[in-house]
Amino acid sequence: MSSAAAPISAASFAEAIQDLPLGNLHSKAAEIRNSMQHLLASNAQLQTFADEGDQDCAEALQENVDVLSRMESRVSLLKQEVERRGFMWAEMGPSIDEQQGINGVGEANDLTDDHSANGQAQAIVSQQNNGGASIDPNSESQQRATESEREDPGMHL
Repeated sequence: MSSAAAPISAASFAEAIQDLPLGNLHSKAAEIRNSMQHLLASNAQLQTFADEGDQDCAEALQENVDVLSRMESRVSLLKQEVERRGFMWAEMGPSIDEQQGINGVGEANDLTDDHSANGQAQAIVSQQNNGGASIDPNSESQQRATESEREDPGMHL
């Protein structure tokens, strides 16, 4: 990496995200997680050549490890900002350790319940629709509301 393209410091990143809307914080985390997945895939390819003695690939591999560490730090800062605002952190993507399992290192379907896309999407939508208040989609009142919606064949806008 050239010295002219030095990454933004963690402190500057934390300051910059303070003014972002909540949805943008989650979007940025998803964007970073996507980049991390690509770097992990790249590292898997580079590792073969680095093991065979290719010094350039070994250096690129180490740079990617450093970048992955910074990215993980950025996601952590995004989480802290969301929680500082009083909202729950409901990240859609797995951490770097879990990503390695998704990329074939771990066992199939090795995700925990707190990484269930449907449950997290429900939690985020519930929070946004209720002014940030967290609502359990499995609560008794939510289940009654869902049942009454199924019974009412009328049109809802």
